[in-house]
Amino acid sequence: MRNAFAEEVTSLAADDKRIVMLPADIGNRLFDKYKEKFPDRFYNCGVAEADTIGIAAGMALCGLRPIAYTINSFITTRCFEQIRVDVCFNNLPVIIAGVGGGLSYSPLGVTHHSCEDIAIMRVLPNMTVICPGDAFEVRAAIRAALKHKGPIYIRLGKKGEPLVHKEIPDLKIGKGITIVDGKELCLLSTGNMLPTAVNVGEILKSQGISAKVISIHTVKPLDKALLSDIFAGFELVATIEEHSLLGGLGASITEWLDEQQMQKVQKAKLLRFGTRDEFLYKVGEQEYARKYFGLDAETISKKIYRAIK
Repeated sequence: MRNAFAEEVTSLAADDKRIVMLPADIGNRLFDKYKEKFPDRFYNCGVAEADTIGIAAGMALCGLRPIAYTINSFITTRCFEQIRVDVCFNNLPVIIAGVGGGLSYSPLGVTHHSCEDIAIMRVLPNMTVICPGDAFEVRAAIRAALKHKGPIYIRLGKKGEPLVHKEIPDLKIGKGITIVDGKELCLLSTGNMLPTAVNVGEILKSQGISAKVISIHTVKPLDKALLSDIFAGFELVATIEEHSLLGGLGASITEWLDEQQMQKVQKAKLLRFGTRDEFLYKVGEQEYARKYFGLDAETISKKIYRAIK
């Protein structure tokens, strides 16, 4: 995902001279082509994430389109106050891009885990939260973000994520994308769990269960029209995310469902998959961390199979 991000930003910057890259002590080689082409629009802000956000806010006030970029856990929790006051309060068109969402940097330990970021970003007024599901969605998300007039948080994976789309999709902020059609249950995935969700659907299909798979790339605002159709038309809906069960996609939909109770539009039951409300004290690769939290395709498909049967 990060390679696609760098390539797309470099391509777009050729036509949009307002774009300025503000990495915080990361991505030097990743953005070599960008720096070569646009040296006057690249500023490495160093290990100073809060300052990076302040600089981005100032540039946005001057009519530029700054993109603040660094490791996910650092660009969100470390400078939450600056995002809240400098960017969101002023409703500025700053793109905040975090690389390594969820457990992508699992081998580096809990300091680099990022399983709370969706929760804290989505509670901010004026903030839009986008979690692309593969590299093609990353490219589409950046294009959409540059057309948006307010703050946007883009949650990236790291590298090597499988492609789900065959080409860059028509991504509209706040509108889910159907990946696979199905009739018996619906899988709602956000971020880099999308390939896993597709795999879960394939496993269930081999067991005679037809699953619809949808990429909910935008966690805020939610696609409420789509959710209304889904919960009225399926017996079971499952959310899949590499984020805490508290405050993420599943929690957002739970809140929305609570608002719908009075209207009695809900037919489906909701099953949520995410990280538990605990730290992971052991260190291992992302695959290990996912299995620890039950976020591998086999575990998810077994729980769904039991629930639907």
